[in-house]
Order: sequence, then C-alpha cells, then structure tokens
Amino acid sequence: MIDIELVKKLREETQASIADCRKALEDSNGDYDRAKDWLAKRGAEIAEKKADRITSAGIVDSYVHNGKVGVLLTLLCETDFVVRTSEFKNLAHEIALQISAMNPKNVKSLLEQEYIRDPKMTIEELIKQTIGKLGENIQVREFKRLEL
Repeated sequence: MIDIELVKKLREETQASIADCRKALEDSNGDYDRAKDWLAKRGAEIAEKKADRITSAGIVDSYVHNGKVGVLLTLLCETDFVVRTSEFKNLAHEIALQISAMNPKNVKSLLEQEYIRDPKMTIEELIKQTIGKLGENIQVREFKRLEL
C-alpha cells in the first residue's frame, strides 16, 4: 500500500497527475527518487509521441533583468487551452530566464543547455517534462536577447 502523503509530496514536486504519481510509486516499490525518475521517463515518452504534432498556438513572453538584459521568446503549443495554463506560462518564463542568464546562440544550443535551476536536466528535458504534464507538443520557435 502506497502512503497517500508520499503521493501528495510527489505530485506537489513534479506536478504529474495523481494517477501517474501513484503508479510511479507502485512501480518503484515506494522509492521516492526512483518514482521521480519513472515520471521523468514517462514525460519523455509522451513528448516523443507528440513531437510531430503541429504547434499553431502559443505566446510571446518577455523578461528584463535589471534593465540591462531583455529577452523576447516565442513558445508554441497545439491549443489556446494550454496557452492559458499556468504550467505553460511558467515554462515560457523559465526559458526566458535561462536565455537571459546563459545567452545561447540559437534554439538548438538553448535546448542542449543545463537548466539553471536544476543542472541535472537540460532545457529540452524541462520542455519534455511539461509536454508530459500538459499532453501537447511544445516547441521554442525563436528568441531574441538584447543586452546593453
């Protein structure tokens, strides 16, 4: 029997569905770290299945750091419904912060960078994790970084 408090903790940390959190904990015999790994792999599998889907909706997000560095980012997904979610908006903001801090040359180099908040994952893995949660393809279309 899986402890409900452990399920709640895993859900809070990963934002995965309750059903996925329970399944991850069951498959990992209650090992919290293995359950997190299970959820990350599941998100990547879902992302791979959705990679060819058309992304025709999205947002332009901006971030300005101390009036010295500015970022404009176009992040795409499949539907307006997902655009309005806090998870999608948060992803856009996190990617804009990444661009501001790390100054990638292009989208490809951005996706390969270590995520500034968690060096164990890349930006591509962060996006795939969000795809797993939201169930839609998500792509960085373009960005522009300006600096004084």
